[in-house]
Order: sequence, then C-alpha cells, then structure tokens
Amino acid sequence: MAKLRNNALSSAQLSLFDVDEPLPVESRRPGGVADPVALAESPKPVETPAPVDATEPAAFDNPQASHRLMLSGHRVAYALRRSRRRSIGFSIGDTGLSVSAPKWVSVADIERVLVERAGWILRKLQEQRERARLVQAEQIVWRDGAQVPFLGQPVIVVLDPRTTGAVLHTGAQALPGVPHLMLHVGLPHDAAPTQIRDAVQSWLQRQAIRIFDERCREYAPQLGVKVRKLSLSAAQTRWGSASADGSIRLHWRLVHFRLPTIDYVIAHELAHLREMNHSPKFWDVVRSVLPDFEHHRHVLRAERLPGF
Repeated sequence: MAKLRNNALSSAQLSLFDVDEPLPVESRRPGGVADPVALAESPKPVETPAPVDATEPAAFDNPQASHRLMLSGHRVAYALRRSRRRSIGFSIGDTGLSVSAPKWVSVADIERVLVERAGWILRKLQEQRERARLVQAEQIVWRDGAQVPFLGQPVIVVLDPRTTGAVLHTGAQALPGVPHLMLHVGLPHDAAPTQIRDAVQSWLQRQAIRIFDERCREYAPQLGVKVRKLSLSAAQTRWGSASADGSIRLHWRLVHFRLPTIDYVIAHELAHLREMNHSPKFWDVVRSVLPDFEHHRHVLRAERLPGF
C-alpha cells in the first residue's frame, strides 16, 4: 500500500497501516541526489511461506503488465506507472507487482533496483500468491446455511421468503459449539448466490455504520475530538483513515471482528484527529483509552476473514 506522507496536514489522510516502516532503497536523481523508495504491501499478513526455491523457476504474472524481467531465475511481470513522485515505489497486490516511478528514472535504473531487492519482491509475491490461495479456499459459498462472521461470532444464513429484508434471530436452544445466531434473509430458496451475497452484505453494512457510530460516540469525548463525518470504506489496503477536517472512514468488513478489535481501529483513527502522525505521542493518545491496544492490533493482523 502506498505510504501517505504528512506534507500538508490540512488535507492529509493517514492510513492505519502507515505504522509499517518502508524498506529503505535508494534511486539516483540527476546530480546524485538520493531518494528513498517506499515499498508498499498489503495490510493483511499471512504466515510466511518458505522462500521461493531458485531451483524451481516460478512465473509471477500481472494482467496489467507493461514490462517483464528475470529476478533470481524467476519470471516477473510488472506494471509501470509514471508519476510526479520523487522516488520509486513498489506495491504488491492482487494483480501482482506494480511500480511507480518519476519520469526521469530510466527503465534500466528501475530494473536495477528491482534486481537489488529481488529477495524481498519474490518473498512478497509468494506471500500474495499464498494469500490468494487461502482466500479462494475460504470463499463463502452463498446458499442457504452459509456462515458469516459478525462481531466475532458465526451467523447462519437462512433463506426465508416470509421475512422482509434481513432479520437476525438468536437460537436460544442451540447446542454447545453450534452457532446460535441466524440471519433470516427474505429470499426464496432458489435465490442466486449473488442475490444472497448482496442481501447479507447490505445487512452487514447497515450494522457496521450503526456500530461504528456508537463506538465513535463512546471514544471521541474521551479523546477530546469531534467526528464531523463518518463513512464506510471498501478500500483494498486499509482498515481506516482519518482526515484533519474530522472525517473518519472505516472499512465495513471490520464488523466481522469482535468489538475490542473494532474499538482499536476506531481509537486509532480518532487519535489521528489529535496527532496526524505515528509518533510516540500518537501512540500515547491511543494507549490513553486502550492500554492493551498492541494485542488488538495483533488480532487485526493475524485473523483471516472469509472471502466474499
């Protein structure tokens, strides 16, 4: 993910995951001035797989690729975007490796840096490939009886044509270890998977904005800040963001986690309304309302959500 620099506090947005330090790399501008390279990566880590085996060449494609090269014996395609930034940036996402570079940097110089950082790039590409495999394996099958996490608990989807919209029921007689929350969705039993998914997602998003608003109202006074606008996000690389004008954006899929984890993200973003950075002072602000925030940050990064 791109690191957002706090160059202009009046318009800056800070991502929850700017806490990660970029790997320092240098690229030379005309005149010998060195610029750091920001290496971006997804916020959802997976268990680190074994290093890419150089004896078994792999191919890492990118459907938007404009360039290809060999890195330590492996074929890597990457998309190159020219920008007005002052440094070279790498990002590894669902589509593969992308590179953003100033117009004055030649392709040869870009690929020299890629070769220098081949180990890091190949490791992250392998992690992304493993992440995609796990997401596919954990993809929700949208049908009657599907399970969806809500506030840390499994919810069973029940197709019920008698229901209007979607209504959450509690099964008081559920057996131990059996999910006791059931979401009755007003759809026929032969509803298409996309219909079921959209109905459940719509319900989850309604719950998300309600819960996020309640938690912001809980923590904002404690931190001495005011939320002027709260909205849902579906960003690919961040759970939340805050703007200096008092706007907060939170990813709707946070509603899958337990409340303490949601509270961490909310406290994190509210703390940015006082400190637009990730300095020690910022973390002291977060700690003032969540003394054990490190645990919840770990949960956020370690737990894997099912694919939608």
